[in-house]
Amino acid sequence: MSAETLCIDSLYRDHSRRVQATLIRLLGDFELAEEAMQDAFVAAVQQWPTSGEPDNPTAWLIRTGYHCGIDQIRQRSTARRRAHLLLPADEALEIDDAAIEDDALRLLFTCCHPSLSMEARIALTLREMCGLATEQVASALLMKPTTLAQRIVRAKRKIRDARIPYAVPAQEELPERLPDVLQVVYLVFNEGYSRSSGASVVDISLTREALRLGEELARLLPRGEVFGLMALMRLSDARRDARQDSTGELVTLDAQDRRLWHQEDISTGITWLEQALALSPTGYYTLQASIAAVHAQANNAEQTDWGRIVRLYDALCRRFPSPILALNRAVAIAMNGAPATGLQLLDDISHHPQLSRYHLFHAAKADLLRRLGKREAARGAYQQALLLTTLGPEKRFLLRRLTELEQLT
Repeated sequence: MSAETLCIDSLYRDHSRRVQATLIRLLGDFELAEEAMQDAFVAAVQQWPTSGEPDNPTAWLIRTGYHCGIDQIRQRSTARRRAHLLLPADEALEIDDAAIEDDALRLLFTCCHPSLSMEARIALTLREMCGLATEQVASALLMKPTTLAQRIVRAKRKIRDARIPYAVPAQEELPERLPDVLQVVYLVFNEGYSRSSGASVVDISLTREALRLGEELARLLPRGEVFGLMALMRLSDARRDARQDSTGELVTLDAQDRRLWHQEDISTGITWLEQALALSPTGYYTLQASIAAVHAQANNAEQTDWGRIVRLYDALCRRFPSPILALNRAVAIAMNGAPATGLQLLDDISHHPQLSRYHLFHAAKADLLRRLGKREAARGAYQQALLLTTLGPEKRFLLRRLTELEQLT
């Protein structure tokens, strides 16, 4: 492979997403923009080895891709409908670096538009923002490639038919729209950090893409909750190598070897958190990051400040009430020296439909019952959790817990 090819490969990895984001704006069509981007890189492979790399490769690729797209429009029956895109032959396309940066933000907000289903938002973000192939997205989301492809096609069609604007919301709309974008980025991260099913707890490719998206969002839109999300993801990701042992078995937080936690990531996460806390109001992700920071700053499980964690969950539950947060708060109270109280709180929320189908609710209840010596009830709760989980390492962990109970009787 030549040095020029290596350079182009690197450029594709680093800049193809930016090139495509701008081409979507210029050409007004997702599919056409992707075809034009591919044509631009083919042209680069053919021309750069003899002409040399241009001073601004990204601008060259955008300009070349744009003209490839215009050529396709001229050849299609859509030329009349898109006549507004056709520049006079002697008119040069001006490429503005600031506009290129804004295009990435425009694309992210378009992919995360609230009129799309959450599943479509995640799939579209991974495909268009992260540049993953359809097969890669399907594998990450545990779907058939054909099903995933149909979902993406329907999402793009809805963007076109509903005339969803390719734009960053106005300042007055940001407080309403930004949470949707942050939620999608966090869901991408969470699917990588704690897989919903499969053979491995962690999918590093997804967590890295979520972190890259978060960093880009923080650079283009520096706001407190964006910083808070970055802090939460960094502090959580710092534990990645301790969450499974050498044989692939799940290791719970209290049993993890904290020497395996990445201190550089923890330091980076704390810095993000400090930036978030300096801005008000303190939001959902910043409070969650504050909890992650308490864990990260404890040298061992016994030194964890569970009292502070309870207070942070109190604040979360007051401002953002949800059954999952109520579950986490109950566990924190139990860990703070009151397992019976924690168990009662779990019983109080057990009627919620979301929790009845959530394996971690039953696993948490089983653990508290086990600690309180209620082995028969613990066995039933572990069995219920086992029925609901689809992740291999979690299944094996629950089976080990059941075996341990059997050995105690």
